[in-house]
Amino acid sequence: MFHLIFAAPCAYVIARWLAPLGLPLAAKGVIALLLLAASQFHLWNRLSSGSVFAPEFPRGVVLALNWAFGAILLLAVLQILVDLGALAAALLRWNPVAIPDGVRLGAAGLAAGLAALGVANAVRVPPIRDVTVPIPGLSPAFEGYRLLQLTDLHLSRLFPGPWARAVVERATTAGADVIVVTGDFIDGSVAMRRDDVAPLRDLRAPDGVFAIPGNHEYFFDYPAWMRHLAGLGLTMLPNAHAVLARAEARLVLAGVTDASAPASGEAGPDLAAALKGAPPGAPVVLLDHQPRAAKRAAARGVALQLSGHTHGGMILGLDRLVARGNRGFVSGRYDVAGMTLYVGNGTGIWPGFALRLGLPAEMTRFTLRAAPRADEPG
Repeated sequence: MFHLIFAAPCAYVIARWLAPLGLPLAAKGVIALLLLAASQFHLWNRLSSGSVFAPEFPRGVVLALNWAFGAILLLAVLQILVDLGALAAALLRWNPVAIPDGVRLGAAGLAAGLAALGVANAVRVPPIRDVTVPIPGLSPAFEGYRLLQLTDLHLSRLFPGPWARAVVERATTAGADVIVVTGDFIDGSVAMRRDDVAPLRDLRAPDGVFAIPGNHEYFFDYPAWMRHLAGLGLTMLPNAHAVLARAEARLVLAGVTDASAPASGEAGPDLAAALKGAPPGAPVVLLDHQPRAAKRAAARGVALQLSGHTHGGMILGLDRLVARGNRGFVSGRYDVAGMTLYVGNGTGIWPGFALRLGLPAEMTRFTLRAAPRADEPG
């Protein structure tokens, strides 16, 4: 399916950008074949590993394929804009308007440059973004409590062990009281990714490291990954919770499984089960990989939901389409019926579309503050 979908932009580029260029027919044929090959990135992924989600090529090849694939998509968009401009000019003049080769080549150069920038943005070790969140009912003992979220690591040939080690070093020196990982750790099986995830063993925080699965864990033997991640010292919270304590004060950290779990024969997200036995009156921080069920979490009295999954929309403009598939939630902070939802842009990104333009990767450090009571000034 992926290779058929992504053949369409390539076909447009060949028909509307390449064919009119003043190049020899043989040169056009070679370029067309290269464009078609690059557009089939996801087919090559399937052939390399049996899955479109785990390209098993050397990292340099994965980088190059992402660049070429992104350049084709961006060039298709730019060519559409050029064509629309030419059509508008033709209608105003009531005469056909020829598009010079220089304009076409300029569009190609811009697409190639933007794709290179997008890939570079996607694969860097991200900075820490600070966010302050008011929490209703937060005890003074938890005032200023700091929680670091990692999400969508997508450890793979594109994000291998050295990248993971750099992320772990930055995370463990961020001064957080607790670290959470909100799913999509990997792309590949345990055997394929064992060395890449090994640095996660060194994640440390005073109150521990907690995590939930994302949808990609279900693509690659979910039970095996849950065992392996737990063996690295991460406390997994699939429809479960942990209680964080400061003297007599309590803060509940709950997690649910991913919405895609039932399709793999696993238990779907169950917030009631996750909160069963939680101390009454304690504020709840919920980890849910996908943000779509935020309204239900708000109705259950959750104070803060941390999600990922969307990668922030990846590219400005494209984020609007991604938001439509996630009930309007795509990047950053939202107020959902009094609950704060935060959708992280992702620490990594899916190696099948590793471009970021205007929507950077992040590790997010949350500082919790007591929300003022309704009878207090804001």
